[in-house]
Amino acid sequence: MADYPQHLVHPHRLFDGTEVVIRPIRPEDAAIEQEFVRGLSDDSRYNRFMGQLRELAPRKLQYMTTIDYDQHMALIATVQRDGQEIEIGVARYVVTPGSDSCEFAIAVDDSWQGTGVAGILMLELIETARSKGLKAMAGFVLASNHKMLKFCRQLGFEFHRDMGEGDTINVVKVL
Repeated sequence: MADYPQHLVHPHRLFDGTEVVIRPIRPEDAAIEQEFVRGLSDDSRYNRFMGQLRELAPRKLQYMTTIDYDQHMALIATVQRDGQEIEIGVARYVVTPGSDSCEFAIAVDDSWQGTGVAGILMLELIETARSKGLKAMAGFVLASNHKMLKFCRQLGFEFHRDMGEGDTINVVKVL
């Protein structure tokens, strides 16, 4: 496994002054990643995973937390609560094999939406992708996920609708 990219650990302050740490995920984060997914509302889980699930299956949880920090990068946002580190958001990309582009996904705990966490996560993820030499970032967003579409528009993503893919919109940002 690749060395942990310590240089990507950054503290941030949200609009309300709350300190949040943005850092790459680690295999030992499996428990807080699972709690994060369990804590999402049904709508947020559906929008992120485009399907119904309550928690991540063991194999999926391992995939989400054991990454190479090169072809697969995941940044989590955490806060301290009662001496415990709590995950409140995650943004990731996976490089499209044989290309200089990647596919991204992001999720933020419902109670933290609108606080600036998503923007910080995405800007850090975009910068990390650029630093790896990637030229484009793409994602698939449910057409019904208006908050995510607005967010992508604010970040400068272009929208493409593929024929036959009526329920999703392909969003693309040149890096």
